[in-house]
Amino acid sequence: MNIIVCVKQVPNTTEIKIDPVTNTLIREGVESILNPFDAYAVEEAVRMKERYGGKVTAICMGPNQAEETLRETVAVGVDDIILLSDRRFAGADTLATSLTLATAIKKIGDYDLIFTGQQAIDGDTGQVGPGIASHLDNCQCCFVRKIEEINEDTITLQRLMEDGSDRLKLKLPAVVTVVKEINTPRLPSLRGKRNARSVELKVWNADDLGLDEKEIGLNGSPTQVIKIFTPRHEKKTEKYVVSPEEAADLIVKKLDEITRGAK
Repeated sequence: MNIIVCVKQVPNTTEIKIDPVTNTLIREGVESILNPFDAYAVEEAVRMKERYGGKVTAICMGPNQAEETLRETVAVGVDDIILLSDRRFAGADTLATSLTLATAIKKIGDYDLIFTGQQAIDGDTGQVGPGIASHLDNCQCCFVRKIEEINEDTITLQRLMEDGSDRLKLKLPAVVTVVKEINTPRLPSLRGKRNARSVELKVWNADDLGLDEKEIGLNGSPTQVIKIFTPRHEKKTEKYVVSPEEAADLIVKKLDEITRGAK
């Protein structure tokens, strides 16, 4: 079984800086980590390899320093790593990102299953996984909490819903985005860390993928971000000394004010 897992390197901070011209994140000088949700996707991909055989390939689109994130995946069981790195990829929205990743997956060739985390903590859209499936014309399922069984041409899984879960069967190849409930990511072993340094890193740019500059990065991103800012956290405390009867009336009044303000 050939499994692909898409990961992302994200800023490890809540104090982000925004480019005032492009309204995109300034990543230089900011500590970066593997997107926490993607750790569960990596773990599930490795578990499926251990259960059914085959290999796992991790792909990441990002700057050169994203190599460290990819090597972290090798330390926990990933076999091959590919970095999609090109200044022309910068500023990509979810449409351009999913197209770039899908094109790289086509270049890899034969695959059975694609894993992603449910979302990235720096964007929180959850759109890239479904976008990849759309570009590849694959079946897809989001918010997967358990994979029950994989047969020759189908996968049976459970999808998390607001009121419980659904049990679904998809035709392979398929794209699966997973939630945290699906597993507990393992810690890298000493042997895994050593192996992570020796695995060859493949680096592909836009020319390697045959992508037009109009389709990628900021040029290929129809999403227009008007403004990004860090919200101010303000807390206002009011103190009232009243009787129990007056307190009840006051609570009702305040709740009514909050409700009206939310509309």
